[in-house]
Amino acid sequence: MPRKVTADQSAVEERLVANVLASFDNAPDARLKQVMQSLVTHLHGFIRDVRLTEAEWNHAIGFLTAVGHITDDKRQEFILLSDVLGASMQTIAVNNPTCTGSAVATEATVFGPFFVDDAPEIPNGGDIAGGAPGQPCWIEGTVTDTDGNPVPNARIEVWEADEDGFYDVQYSDNRVAGRAHLFADEEGKYSFWGLTPTPYPIPHDGPVGQMLEATGRSPMRASHLHFMVTAEGLRTLVTHIFVRGDELLKSDTVFGVKESLVKDFVQQPAGTPTPDGRALASGWTRARFDIVLAPAGTEPTPAG
Repeated sequence: MPRKVTADQSAVEERLVANVLASFDNAPDARLKQVMQSLVTHLHGFIRDVRLTEAEWNHAIGFLTAVGHITDDKRQEFILLSDVLGASMQTIAVNNPTCTGSAVATEATVFGPFFVDDAPEIPNGGDIAGGAPGQPCWIEGTVTDTDGNPVPNARIEVWEADEDGFYDVQYSDNRVAGRAHLFADEEGKYSFWGLTPTPYPIPHDGPVGQMLEATGRSPMRASHLHFMVTAEGLRTLVTHIFVRGDELLKSDTVFGVKESLVKDFVQQPAGTPTPDGRALASGWTRARFDIVLAPAGTEPTPAG
C-alpha cells in the first residue's frame, strides 16, 4: 500500500525537480536542453509515482552496470534492453511517419543486434545461406517509390538466423552465413535464395534475460527475415518480414510485428520446379515481398 504523500513532502520533491530543470537553462544547444529537461521531468515523475525505494534504485544501478559489462563488439545488451521495453519500436514509430503516394511506404521495424557491415555481395537470384542449415526459401519482389516508379539498383541487405536459431556472429568460427547484399535490377526487381525463417529466443543468458524471467515474459521472437534497403533520394528502410501462421506473431518479445509485414511463405513439395531451375531434393518455400520506399526528407524534425 503506497504511503500517503503530505503536502510538505510533495513541495520538497517539486522544488528538487525545479532546481534540476533550471540547471539546464543555459545549455547552448536548444535541442539538448529540451531533451535533458524532458528526461528529468519524466524520470522524477516515475520515481515519485512508484515511490521508488533506495534498495530498488541500487538494484537498477546494478542491473544497468551488468548490461554494460556483458556488452561487447558482438553483443549489444543495451539494444536488447531497448528492444524488449518497446523503446526501439517506439523510436521507429516516431521517426518513420506514414508516407503515401499511389502506394503506402513499407513499414519499418527493429534493426536488431545482429547486423554486420560488409556482408558479401551476391547476384540477383543468388543464395545468402552460405551453408547455414535450414529449409531453402525463394524470396522475390520489386522495389518502388510511393508513386509506383521502379527503383533500379536499390541496395538490399538481408540477414537471418539459421534453423537452429543462431546468427553467424553467434558462432565462434568467424563464419559468414545467412547474410548478404544484392542490388535490384533496372526494373526494380530482386530475388534470392535464403532460409525459411524459424522462431528463436533472443540472447537470454544475461541481465535482460533475467528481467524477462522475473516478469514472466518469453524471450522468443517470431520467425522473420531482416532487410535494409537503400537508394539515392529515398528514405532508408530497415524492416523485416514475418511468417503468416507463426504462433508467436502476437507475442514477439521485441514488439516488432506489423500486420503489413506478415507474408505467406508457401510450402513447395519436393520435386516442384524452382524459379531458376535449381535442383532441390527436398521441399522448399517461396514468398513475395514488394518494397515501397518513402522519399528522403520525410523523417520528422525535432520539436523545439
